[in-house]
Amino acid sequence: MKPIIYIMGVSGSGKTTIGMALSSKTGIPFFDGDDFHSLNNKEKMKAGTPLNDDDRAQWLQTLNELAKEQTGVKGAVIACSALKEKYRAQLSSGVPKTNWIFLQGDYELIFERIKNRAHFMPAQLLQSQFDTLEIPQSALTIDIKNDTDKIIERIIAHVHDL
Repeated sequence: MKPIIYIMGVSGSGKTTIGMALSSKTGIPFFDGDDFHSLNNKEKMKAGTPLNDDDRAQWLQTLNELAKEQTGVKGAVIACSALKEKYRAQLSSGVPKTNWIFLQGDYELIFERIKNRAHFMPAQLLQSQFDTLEIPQSALTIDIKNDTDKIIERIIAHVHDL
């Protein structure tokens, strides 16, 4: 069984950047959870409305199925906000080697990162992400002030079977 590595955190914390860099370094395929949102979810966020648990249900199920498929192939690095513990439980369900990496940063830094980027998730929704976030107890927590290379080194040192 190959490892599944979820890179989690609020929007703008660097999940895609770190996930792609980790994939490049390890050869484990990268999947951006944003690519698996429904058009309705993307339109809702674009309109400035935060997603609720019902909106996220199918998305979480799809990502869990992806993880289960990839554990038998090459494993996967999956960028996914995974803001609540119950989301992380669903994403890990039936996945034997799940690793959680939490990219943690303060509101001001992340707001500066996302206010000018082109993305369906506008900066005005960032506070709703922080409000929803349940800090994970069983994840490697990494401060996003570190540079990408240092973050990747910490992840590789933490995750077994890479």
